[in-house]
Parts: sequence; structure tokens; C-alpha cells
Amino acid sequence: MHETRQKNPLFGPNRFKLGIFSANCDGGLTMSLAPERWRANWDDIAAMTRIADDAGIEFILPVAKWRGYQGKANVYGKSFETLTHGAALGAITKRIAIFSTVHVPLVTPAFGAKAIATIDHVTRGRAGLNIVCGWNQAEFDLHGVTIDQDARYDHGQEWFDVWSRLLKGGPEFDFEGKFFKLKQLRTDPLSVQRPWPPVMSAGFSPRGRDFAARSADVLFLNVTELDQVPPLLADIAAHMARHDRTISVFTMGHVVCRPTRREAEEFFHYFAEEMADAEGQKYYRDNRGTTVPAEGQTRIARPFENRFTRQGTYRYDGAYPGAYPFVGDPDDVAAEMARMSATGLAGCTIAFVDYLKEIPYFVQEVLPRLERLGLRQPTT
Repeated sequence: MHETRQKNPLFGPNRFKLGIFSANCDGGLTMSLAPERWRANWDDIAAMTRIADDAGIEFILPVAKWRGYQGKANVYGKSFETLTHGAALGAITKRIAIFSTVHVPLVTPAFGAKAIATIDHVTRGRAGLNIVCGWNQAEFDLHGVTIDQDARYDHGQEWFDVWSRLLKGGPEFDFEGKFFKLKQLRTDPLSVQRPWPPVMSAGFSPRGRDFAARSADVLFLNVTELDQVPPLLADIAAHMARHDRTISVFTMGHVVCRPTRREAEEFFHYFAEEMADAEGQKYYRDNRGTTVPAEGQTRIARPFENRFTRQGTYRYDGAYPGAYPFVGDPDDVAAEMARMSATGLAGCTIAFVDYLKEIPYFVQEVLPRLERLGLRQPTT
């Protein structure tokens, strides 16, 4: 039954890959008071995931959250835990990769290994791990855990070393490290995918990127304008070269696709400007600023801006900071994704104000255009 990870949809043939991001959370990527925003009801999540599965979208990527972003909307105040979320979605889908997001300070590597292996068997080899070392201390206060910002990636590396060795299999072993002192380590069953399921990570800082270079198959970066991509990819390639590895680089996007560009831009202005949850946005910026180093250290210019906010007229605080805006008609969205692919990015995650209502139009109109552009193959 064991098979290589290369059969996971994440490694499939499409030049530009897509994943559904943050749909396990209230609001998704929308910091807005708009009543249309996503409520993250389970039946809607399940229905939306089935549509994505049938359409050949590569993966589902949830966010692990324990506390919302406050403000009037309190985006992310409601969320489903990602390991149980992954097992449930895995049981009702056929081909989409199912990722779970795990916070290193909260889950032991032995628990993580068994949980991911369980999902891998449920899905017959479609599980994946998004490993997060933690950044928002307010969320970890719920667990009585303190994040050491200076050592969090060292902690994450030890966690990954134990987790991956467990799933690789072999004799029982002990582990003696700085963060873990573990005895008689072994797990059964092993994962279906060999040597272990694919791993994602996000890295703003040089240390984050070095962690990904050693441990991940996919690296996520915030890209808000396409001119940021070439220097970022060059920097990542340098990190990877130190470890003689390659990695796929993705970013995250927010899709507002309507029959006309005017309709899309008007809706974007409505939810992101007129109905913006400015208090929630401020909470995010204030807390995220503790872990996003100054420009020049990260080489991510303008981390909270995009081509709309840089026009200078509006702030668009209802749009998620760092998410690339795909706003326009189906031709606009497909063309923008083609430009993104041309920069060297392997793909992006997508989110919607209302995932279930909007994804059918995206599947019907945008995916065929991406096929005609040679970025994706028809789903069979």
C-alpha cells in the first residue's frame, strides 16, 4: 500500500497549482463586517471542498487558530482544529491533498506523526503537514505556552527531525536534544506516502527560510506585487543551495471574480473599504509586526500593501494583509495568475469572501482559461 509522495496532487502535472486556504476559519481571508463574509459552517466547508475536489484543485490548507483577531468582526474567532478537520475532509474527498497545520509548541512530534499517518491512511496517500513554529503569543497563552522568538526555528527543526524519523520507520530510538528528551520512539502505522507526507512551511525571515530549506517541500511567501518575486526567489535559491535541495514556492491570494471588472472592483471596494474591520486589521498588524523584521532583513518590500492600497486613495483594510488581490473578470484573474506563474512561483492559495457561493464561478470560468493558457490540464 505504501507509495511515493510524488503521487500526491501537490506534485501533479499542472504548471500553476492552486489550494484553498483558510476556509476552516470564520472570515477566511476577509477582515470585513460585510454580512456576505464566510461563516465557516461545517456543511458549507464540506460542500465547498467537494467542489474543489471535483475540479482538480490541488490541496486544502487550513489555518491553526486559537484566538481571533478581535475587532468588531473578530475574524478567526471561530475555527475548526486542523487535524480532525483534515481527517473528516479526507473521508469525503477522492483526490485533493489534505493538509493539516500543526503548531510545534503545542503538539508533540510523536502525536503529530500518528495523527498525520492516520489522515494519510484515511485519504490513501493525500495527507500533508503545514508546520508552524508560532508567532502570536496571545494565542499560546490559552495553552500556558511561551514562544521563544529567538529559538522557535531551532525548536521546529528538532520537532521535524523526530517527526520525520518516526514516519520513516525503523528500529525504536531515543532522542536527546535541546527541546526534546524522548524515549522509545516508534509509531505504527507508518504513513502511506514514503518516506513521509509532504511538508509546507512559511518563512519571512532568513531563519524561517533556512528552516524550510532543510525541512520543507513547499515554502509560502507573502507577495503583494509581482516585482517582489525575482529577488525573493534568488534569496530562496541561495538558502536551498546550502542544503543541496530544491523547493516549490507558493504565495497566497484573495479572489474577487465577477462577470465584469467593474463589478469585481466595486465589490472589492465594498467589503474591503466600506465594510472593513479596521480594528481587527490593526490587531493583526500590531502583533504580526513583532515577528516580521524590518524591510531589508526579509527582502519582502511593502509587506502589507498591494497595487490597490498603493494608489493612495483607500486603505482596503478589509483585505487580508499580505494576500495578493486577484480582482477582475475571469480573463483578468486568469491573466494575472499567468503573470504570477511567469515569475517562477509554483502556485498560490486562493480564498473568497464566501467560498461556497464563489468557487463554482471560479471553477466554471477561470479554470478553463488557465487550461487554455497552458497552466493547467483538464480534470479527468
